[in-house]
Amino acid sequence: MDEFKQSAQAQRHLILGGDGFIGRHVALLLARKGFSVTIATRLPQNFAFPDAEASRISRRSFELASADWDELVKDVDVVHHYAWSSIPASANANPAGDLLLNVSATIGLLDALRRKGQGRVVFTSSGGTVYGKVHSTPIDEDVVLRPITAYGAGKVSAEIYLSLFRSMHGIDCRIARISNPYGAGQNVGRGLGAITTFLHRALTGEDIVIWGDGNVTRDFIHIADLAACLANLAVAPPSDQFIFNVGTGLGASLNQAVTEIEKVLGRQLTVRRSPSRLIDVPVNILAIDRVCKALSWEPQISLSTGIDNTIRDLKAGYLFSSLI
Repeated sequence: MDEFKQSAQAQRHLILGGDGFIGRHVALLLARKGFSVTIATRLPQNFAFPDAEASRISRRSFELASADWDELVKDVDVVHHYAWSSIPASANANPAGDLLLNVSATIGLLDALRRKGQGRVVFTSSGGTVYGKVHSTPIDEDVVLRPITAYGAGKVSAEIYLSLFRSMHGIDCRIARISNPYGAGQNVGRGLGAITTFLHRALTGEDIVIWGDGNVTRDFIHIADLAACLANLAVAPPSDQFIFNVGTGLGASLNQAVTEIEKVLGRQLTVRRSPSRLIDVPVNILAIDRVCKALSWEPQISLSTGIDNTIRDLKAGYLFSSLI
């Protein structure tokens, strides 16, 4: 993975949702580079960091709805805001609750940094939902945001406040609009991560469920590539550009993903098709020129290689990608 562009001002990192799929991988990379990392989470710890990095990673309890933001941010240089309580289905079912909890918490964090007088935030937005239905791909960061789900609307609302606090109060806010990540350690029980879910079902002998005809196309990024990009973004020098798509710039349909899995496993999978859903945009492929240029980063892992690696990791029971 790419070497970090280290900034002298970015030494102590707080990762909200640090026990999650993305958070644990970014924590591992940052600790490996010598940074001090604190993961804040409401979940009991169900995994251990490797011994070589564990001494640089601490843990603290954290509740999104009742966080003492001033206490959380007082001794850190960079806050990674990965904590988000909803997924698209749950946000659509309770849009008011989604807005109240997640966006209010984001404002609380930003207000604490304003009172502190300084700070940097890396926010993981959703490149898969904030743009909505588009006329052409790949989608660049200047396309008008027209989300078609409450989840996407909540992420856009948080982005607006991050931009506001950046312009009004000088908070160094950085927004990563992430495509569709996959890899070892992803919680398939939450209903996120098509590739990882398909692989889990394939390995456990369950049917793969596809909504619609399978031509829905997504930009799938392996967690090792994503974590490297987010870690680089967190320590890069300040810039006038602060909103970045993070993906591969390539698309694959769900049918193509199943075909790739079948090639690696050497057998045909059982696919069950259900009616299409209104929450699924037909195609979402992100333009990544901006982030590649700004960070001297580019994705390294092809879909076929990523699927092969993830199958090996899942079979081994790994909770981290072996490519990190």
